[in-house]
Amino acid sequence: AATIPTIILSPLGGILADRANRRNIMVALDGLTGLSVLCAALFLTGKNDLAVIGILLVILSVLGAFETPTVQACIPTMLEGDQIMKGNAVVNQAASLSYLTAPMLGGVFYAAFGLKPVMYASVGCFFITALFECFIRLSYERSPRRGGVLSTVREDFRESMRYLSEEESGVAKMLFLTAFSRFFVMGIVVIGLPFLVRAVLGLNAGYYGVAESALAVATILGSIAAGILSEKLKIHKLSAVLASLGVFILPAGIVYILPVSLMIKYAVTVASLCGMQAVISIFSVFAVSLIQQRTPNHLIGKIMAYTSAITLCVQPVGQIVYGFLFDRFSGAVSVILVPTGLIVCAVGASSAGFFRRMEKSAAEKC
Repeated sequence: AATIPTIILSPLGGILADRANRRNIMVALDGLTGLSVLCAALFLTGKNDLAVIGILLVILSVLGAFETPTVQACIPTMLEGDQIMKGNAVVNQAASLSYLTAPMLGGVFYAAFGLKPVMYASVGCFFITALFECFIRLSYERSPRRGGVLSTVREDFRESMRYLSEEESGVAKMLFLTAFSRFFVMGIVVIGLPFLVRAVLGLNAGYYGVAESALAVATILGSIAAGILSEKLKIHKLSAVLASLGVFILPAGIVYILPVSLMIKYAVTVASLCGMQAVISIFSVFAVSLIQQRTPNHLIGKIMAYTSAITLCVQPVGQIVYGFLFDRFSGAVSVILVPTGLIVCAVGASSAGFFRRMEKSAAEKC
């Protein structure tokens, strides 16, 4: 329920990001987020907790549908060329760091002070963020509007679809490759990791916690590597990056065929999945940056919204598919992991021509 509004409303969020002042959108959305959390904290009574938290999650999902494309559209407005990749890498690092520390800090503060004080502190953080965003300087030109709101939405949607299907099909293919990689990564990491550690290897929650922390660190390191490689990694080499995603999956499957100890299987599984997580961070930063570089400013919000919506659609599908697969082949997980690695390697290798054409096109535009 909290994901569906983001998927449905993201295109509208992209249209708003392209037509309104992006700084003002961010200020308003963070202010509304703080206000929503404040209202939820005030309405919590102990008897209606589930309903209030459920409604809050849906509201935050709606606000997120407008915030994500706006934030992503701001980066190419503020930066140029390789700096866009560095900017996306820094954003990715900050997001990964928050995913690593927020649950831990939330648990500590919740245990020490209770739920409502944590929520009130969150409200303060959102309002402070909105205040700081008031000082962001972004160029803004009001787009001409023909007709009413509905006709404007329809026209903007048609224009963005025409851009993806006719004018810049390379961006559409990049969206597909990003979604393709997320399908396998989310299926294996979100479903496969806990299943392999807890059910197949029979290890306790402590080992799973260590694996989760290692994956979070790998994500941060991948984002850092993307920033370092922003000027060195050529576009045509992204096919090798995508193929290496499959290479990292293979050891996790092969180790379950070999007669090795439990701890070796655990170590190889965690190392393989950490490699996957680092590679997908690098590929995602470069893919999003290339999409931003090739998209005109008046369409960037809508294209970023499609990127977010497609990724959100693909992730649960990957989780469902791999959930069934791991249940069906629970006694032979290598039957799942090895073919997955080979498929990803094959797609990465076959995308070499596409990335060479993208590099040639980028050189011609320069």
